[in-house]
Order: sequence, then structure tokens, then C-alpha cells
Amino acid sequence: MNFTDKVVLITGAGSGIGRKTAIMFAEKGAKVVVNDISAERGNETVDIIKGHGGEALFILGDVSSPASAERIIKEVVKAFGKIDILVNNAGIVVPGKVENTKEEDFDKTISVNVKGPFFLSKYAVLEMKKQGGGVIVNVSSEAGLKGIPERCAYGVSKGALISLTKSMAIDYAKENIRVNAVCPGTTFTKGLEERLNKLPNPEESLREMSERRPLGRLGKEEEIAFAILFAACDEAAYMTGSIISIDGGATA
Repeated sequence: MNFTDKVVLITGAGSGIGRKTAIMFAEKGAKVVVNDISAERGNETVDIIKGHGGEALFILGDVSSPASAERIIKEVVKAFGKIDILVNNAGIVVPGKVENTKEEDFDKTISVNVKGPFFLSKYAVLEMKKQGGGVIVNVSSEAGLKGIPERCAYGVSKGALISLTKSMAIDYAKENIRVNAVCPGTTFTKGLEERLNKLPNPEESLREMSERRPLGRLGKEEEIAFAILFAACDEAAYMTGSIISIDGGATA
């Protein structure tokens, strides 16, 4: 995979899977635009990329705001003249069942996890059509493919993102805009590690989480990032509307 001279925007790239994806795109030659709601975390990602000789830019913005989504895309194009790849990675998780999920938490989940990718894609597509094509990769979840306990709103949002992926893939195939989704299972990130450390027995909790996977372990950030890069690469140019499960066999 070679992304030399490609301009890639990754939302939620201040940490976790988003950060690793940004770093790996840069390692493959891309000009990377990092988006996050935290300037500190986003600039940390940019510094890492630049420290390894890559080219990166940080744009602050909350993807749940349509106006912010439009501004982010315009700033990418202003800085680099185009946008070749959009990775809709930003997302939130609010635990709960139907009976105990608050309306504001449900609305916030949909705003970030569905409206964010919708509006970023809306404005990215307008630019991609001008330049003759592009790629959008939506980061969904295994929760969009199967029921996960206490993840009602999250599952709804990720299922909707899969449907959005398929709709856009059909709508823009003739204009050389490919749209795919990656559905990670539970992945070991710094954020997960911090949550585990707050539990009474972190090691036991990690073991239990791992044993629930057919492969007997959690995913690694770089494994998910590789799937995202693959969905966006020229070598996979015949793939659009595809839903890539990378969950250790959980949805097999």
C-alpha cells in the first residue's frame, strides 16, 4: 500500500485507533489531517507523525455539529487543495439498555456516531466529485452486527453507520467514490486500559474479556488500522459497500 501524495482526514485521531491509523497512513506517505475535540491530544498525534518525518495538520472540531463538519472539510481543502480519503472514526459509547438510556444520551450518540459521518461525508463528497473520485471509510463496530449487552444506543448508531455506508457506496459508485466500513471488536487501547485499571481486578477483567473472543484475545490498534488502510488503498479499488469485520471471530 502506497498513499504518497494522498490527503487523508481522520476524525477522532487524538488517541486509540484513530491515532494509530493516522500514524500508519503517514508512514505510507500520506499527508494526514488529524481531527479531534481535544487540541492537546490532536497535536500530540501530529507531533508523533512529524517526529517520524511525516506531514500532518491538526484541525479542531466537533463532528456532531454540521457547521463544524463543513468547516473541517473546507480547511482540509484550503490547506492541501483536495481530500482523497475520509476516515470517519470519531465516536462515543454511552452504556445502557432501552429502559435506562436517557434521551439526551441517545441523541448525543446519534449526533456523534451517525450525523458526524453523514455531514462530513456530505461535504467530502462534494470535493471528491470535483477531483474525480475518493474513498470514505466508516469505522463502525461489531455492535452494528450483533447485540452487545448494555450498548443499545451505541448498537443503533453503528448499525445505522453500516446502512449509511451501503447507501453511499451505491449512490457514488459511478463517480469513482468508494465507501467501505470497518467493524472492530473490542480493541486494547490506552482508553480501555484506563477503564480496566479502575476495576477491582484489572487483570481478571482483561482475561475474561479476552476469553469471550474465539481467538482468545483482544484486538490491537495496528490490526484495526491496517484494515482501515486496506479499505482505502488502490489495491482494493474493486471494493465498495463492503463491511469488514475484524473482531477475533465474535461475529463469525
